[in-house]
Amino acid sequence: MVPGSNPWAYAYAGHQFGSFAGQLGDGRAISLGEVVNTRGRRWELQLKGAGMTPYSRFADGYAVLRSSIREFLCSEAMFHLGIPTTRALALIGSSRIVQREQDESGAIVCRLAPSWIRLGNFELFYATGDSENLQKLADYAITMHFPEIQPPDGSVDGPQTGKYTQLLERVVAKTAEMIAHWQAYGVMNTDNFSILGLTIDYGPFQFLDGYDPDYVCNKSDFTGMYAFSEQPEVGLRNMVKFATAISPLIIQECGGDREKASGELRPALNQYSSILSDRYGRLMAKKIGLATYKETDLQDVIYPLLTIIAKEAVDYTLFFRSLSQFSIASTDALYPTEACSRTGPTEPRLIIAQAKPSLGAALQPWLEIYRKRLLEDISGPDESCPLVTASREAERRKQMDSINPRYILRNHLAQTVIEAAEVGNYAEVNELLNVLSRPFEDGSIQEQERWGGAVPDWAAGVKCSCSS
Repeated sequence: MVPGSNPWAYAYAGHQFGSFAGQLGDGRAISLGEVVNTRGRRWELQLKGAGMTPYSRFADGYAVLRSSIREFLCSEAMFHLGIPTTRALALIGSSRIVQREQDESGAIVCRLAPSWIRLGNFELFYATGDSENLQKLADYAITMHFPEIQPPDGSVDGPQTGKYTQLLERVVAKTAEMIAHWQAYGVMNTDNFSILGLTIDYGPFQFLDGYDPDYVCNKSDFTGMYAFSEQPEVGLRNMVKFATAISPLIIQECGGDREKASGELRPALNQYSSILSDRYGRLMAKKIGLATYKETDLQDVIYPLLTIIAKEAVDYTLFFRSLSQFSIASTDALYPTEACSRTGPTEPRLIIAQAKPSLGAALQPWLEIYRKRLLEDISGPDESCPLVTASREAERRKQMDSINPRYILRNHLAQTVIEAAEVGNYAEVNELLNVLSRPFEDGSIQEQERWGGAVPDWAAGVKCSCSS
């Protein structure tokens, strides 16, 4: 026990691959306590891999170095990308030998979050019929993490639904926001969700390499339930399970009127898809350099582009990073305002197009759509014939480079630093962490070549398991 700590572990239930598991729980994660920093932010500190907990079942509660490095690096990479996530405070190598598929070095990650409460904590109490602790947990979550929630006071401007319905609304909204970020950045991580909409746990996570909506990164997922394109639906299913878990509280708050409770549950759940679509659309609009967003952009511009890069199996991250080099104007001249010319080169100056010649031809029709949308974006309502200046082009490129990363944590990069760490060289872990902490900066030529390039042939299609 760490001096001064009062450790605890979480018990939770949940659905894995569609089947209900009545007792999951933190088998190798132990919370040490909470701290409040100088800005008043509350953090719950947790050790992962420190040994058995009451929920370890037949496992040893330890973690191996390779999975600990992946969690440490990816949680920090996600944070610096602006994706809602838990954080990693420290990674500590251990002299302990841990038996998995083979003998491996052990390690401990100290990770932190405002809370580690999951949807499954509520599902556990619902499944066991423990209404008293279900209500205590919900009240605790509201008090500590959603203090803005207030019961209806009868006023026109006040809350119109009960506090437990409001809790559902906020969890749904935060989850939709998180999934939108996953989809926009090509992140695969579908675990037992946090009630705070934070990416939690980094087992079989992955960033997409070649864009494939149906790609499955978890080698244990034989049915493709958690494929990249399935993540929005998985999020909705989890929200339905959470709504079911707290439904007794909502029914109670509605005076036992199930019909009234159902009338509150449906709108709360229905907002998931609209929030997800709106947030995803806005993120993708920024990725292609639009300062404004229209709902039609998804169908007219973004989805057609994704269809093309899926067919061409284009590297998702490299493509969007290089798209900023597309030029609206012909050569470096301005469009003459008198003629309002729309002519100009349509071949994108894309690094990725040079690597895949077929992409250039496939993109031609889309590029004209894209060009017109960019011109509309520049013109606004009062400028029918926009002047495409070098400064406007530079501004768009700067915006695109601020949301499309140069560096992400690819599987082969993680494997490279893991292999170095396993022989005692942690310098490469720190070097990669340094690059991932500034993902939108080009960095040096050496950094670009080592950490920002395409996936080598040997690493294509590498998949992970929950212990990876």
